[in-house]
Amino acid sequence: MARYPNLPFYSNRNNKTKLAEASKEELKDMYETIQRWGNALVEEIDSRDIAVEATPSTAILTVVTITDIGRPSKGNVIYSLNEGKYKGYVSLGATTTWQDLN
Repeated sequence: MARYPNLPFYSNRNNKTKLAEASKEELKDMYETIQRWGNALVEEIDSRDIAVEATPSTAILTVVTITDIGRPSKGNVIYSLNEGKYKGYVSLGATTTWQDLN
């Protein structure tokens, strides 16, 4: 699970309430703090993207007959050698059945 960084709390040293009253040094410090946070966020998102992209979308099982799969799960995809067809295990309300995909 991704752990995204929290936006940092910034309080200026002189307890000034208006950003316009902050010194150039304080503004630079605030900018660098936000920039570090943004870089950490981008790094975490990029690493999460890599993990998701490396995960296969689904496993397609090759079977002779549908009954070769004991307990199928919703979303399973098979290639039935007997029929020469791809089938998906689809849940439609109260019914869950194998449906031809081609």
